[in-house]
Amino acid sequence: MFSTRFHRLVAFRLFATLVLNKKMENTSPLTLVVPEHILDPLLASANCAKLDQALENLIETAKTPDGRLNLASVKILPIILDLIRCQMSSSNHVLVTLSLKLLRNLCAGEILNQNCFIEEDGVDVVARAFDSICFDTNFGDEIIEIIRFGLELLGNVCGAGEEHQAAVWFRLFPVLFKDIARVRVKKISDVLSMVLYSCCNGSNEIMRQLCEVQGLQIVAEIVTTASRDGLREDWLLGLLAKICLEESYFSPLFFMLSTASVVEKNNNLKDTDDIFTLENEFLLSVLYETLNKKRNELVPKKFALSVLGILKRVVTVVDFFSRGQSKLPTGTPAVDVLGYSINILRDICAQDRVKLKSEESVTIVDLLLSSGLLDLLIDFLRELEPPSTIKKSFPQESASVQLKFCPYKGFRRDIVAVIANCLYGMKHVQDAIRQKDAILLLLQQCVTDDDNEFLRECGIWAVRNLLEGNEENQKIVAELEIQGSADVPALTELGFRMELDPHTRRAKLVNISPR
Repeated sequence: MFSTRFHRLVAFRLFATLVLNKKMENTSPLTLVVPEHILDPLLASANCAKLDQALENLIETAKTPDGRLNLASVKILPIILDLIRCQMSSSNHVLVTLSLKLLRNLCAGEILNQNCFIEEDGVDVVARAFDSICFDTNFGDEIIEIIRFGLELLGNVCGAGEEHQAAVWFRLFPVLFKDIARVRVKKISDVLSMVLYSCCNGSNEIMRQLCEVQGLQIVAEIVTTASRDGLREDWLLGLLAKICLEESYFSPLFFMLSTASVVEKNNNLKDTDDIFTLENEFLLSVLYETLNKKRNELVPKKFALSVLGILKRVVTVVDFFSRGQSKLPTGTPAVDVLGYSINILRDICAQDRVKLKSEESVTIVDLLLSSGLLDLLIDFLRELEPPSTIKKSFPQESASVQLKFCPYKGFRRDIVAVIANCLYGMKHVQDAIRQKDAILLLLQQCVTDDDNEFLRECGIWAVRNLLEGNEENQKIVAELEIQGSADVPALTELGFRMELDPHTRRAKLVNISPR
């Protein structure tokens, strides 16, 4: 009797072991740590026996609008959130990563899932997943993927409207956004820019908070990462354009990026020392590119004046007694800040003469000129050594005053281009050049120069604008030519010819350009 029972027990255990082994063959180890009320509907929806494979299948399904809608109808999203909640303390991040990826796809333009995500407190679930990460240590690709998929998910949710934007913003701002911004990973910075842009798009209140000290600190961290990794994605460009051009918070952000140049006190920014960094150069270069794409849009006067203010400050720290060996960017932050500031001002001054307000007669160019732009540019040209073509014709004698060099290749050309744009159609600027005794100085820029490609073309454009419709300036140039003080063969290219007035016997310039 004992022997029979023993054999039956052995047989039962053997059968149970075989069944369990068979089940383990079709089940991922991850499946065994998930509650059945979560596991069963996921396996059923994906028609799969392994949880990780089921999530992968659902991720593929959620890539299409019909797939997202079908999964919304079976309420799959709350189950995924429960899966993340139960895995929060696990050291195995596979399920959390797959779940966030699935949620991201589910919320890509499907309002039912986006609303369900808010109703089920999904923002808090994602925020707690971020909270569980130790941001003070280096972490691997798995954690980076969790952050990236989590941010992409939140960005998709923000697309549903103001309520969704507010839910994301007020749960993550400022602490979690700042922690994430400090992660020096290019693809995280890009997607964080997308979330910030999506949160503030259309919301004046969120935009206001983003442009205050704590918000700008987050943006400054993103710029720091981007400047090191060369990130120039559209989301970042759009975010910086909003802050610096649309909202006119360029100056505080710029000086926040200057090492030791900002003191935070009572939520105010105060700039102290003139220290220019790689981050400053990056910000200016990005805004320069953005303005090139928006040539027909009026630049805010506050931005224009801020750039002029930076130009006045950076000239005090640039070494003008070392000849620049490269074009922009040179790799020297102060020199690059100088160059991009001049180029931005050149493009601003090239805009149509749009009035600041319909009832005002002042233009942005007028505003810049009244703030000292023209004096600064003329001083630059006076202090520089002459262009190489002119210099070669001088006897090699030691000068009593040490002249300055171009700190980057193209510096002189850029200055002349700004002056040329300021002169276009502006008689009072033409007169100002004459009154500053700078006509001959401009004529001397109509030559080739080894360090300034296209200087001659910019010089001709400047002189053309200087003389157009201004008889006083034409007379001075004619006298300079007849006296041999100025040799400008390019005058004919400008549409002018030298003639002797039969009545006065004085030389004059005659406009021969076709009307």
